[in-house]
Amino acid sequence: MTIETLDANAVAQYLIDHPQFFEEHAGLLGEVKLSSPLTGRAVSLQERQMEVMRDKYRVLELRLAELTRRAEENHAIANRFHAWNQALLASQGGAAIARDLVDALRTEFMVPQVTLRLWNLAPEHADAWFANGVSDDARLFASSLRAPYCGLNNDFEAVRWLDDPAAVRSTVLMPLVADGKTFGLLVLGAPNDDRFTATMATDFLVHIAATASTALATLRA
Repeated sequence: MTIETLDANAVAQYLIDHPQFFEEHAGLLGEVKLSSPLTGRAVSLQERQMEVMRDKYRVLELRLAELTRRAEENHAIANRFHAWNQALLASQGGAAIARDLVDALRTEFMVPQVTLRLWNLAPEHADAWFANGVSDDARLFASSLRAPYCGLNNDFEAVRWLDDPAAVRSTVLMPLVADGKTFGLLVLGAPNDDRFTATMATDFLVHIAATASTALATLRA
């Protein structure tokens, strides 16, 4: 290969094909100088390699810290979910389970405001607090949800069911479904914009909605 045809790609390929090159020419490791993107000064090939390795190590450290944080958050949520399930199991059942479910969600998940509404109920529950004030529009909206809604409160009718709807900035709306039919809506409200966001994971919310649906299905007609 002549100097005229020698280019950077050819040099790189040669070094890849001959990994023993720097073993046979170890002195070059200290003589070859590269510009450091960190300091701007010229450093040896060995020093530059160490910088690259330190950068990769820092990235891995940050990634590990993020994974650890998420694991701890998921563990804490799983514990709260378990405690909420225990509260449901300890409920006397009947109409009382609606109040027990709401109170335990508020306590275990530390949500400022929680409520629910149900429809198509058995006659004995027609006048219960959780059956009042539900419009046809609210029922249609609940039936249109294919997953929990998480995000800002866009003046949803369901948010007005909470004790202090004016204070709610972000909300979660979970449809309650049994036998393929929506029969209720579980509502969570918070006074801050970032408590419930459109980008948050909904895995646990789906589990909460499914568990609540099963627990409350006994109140249906």
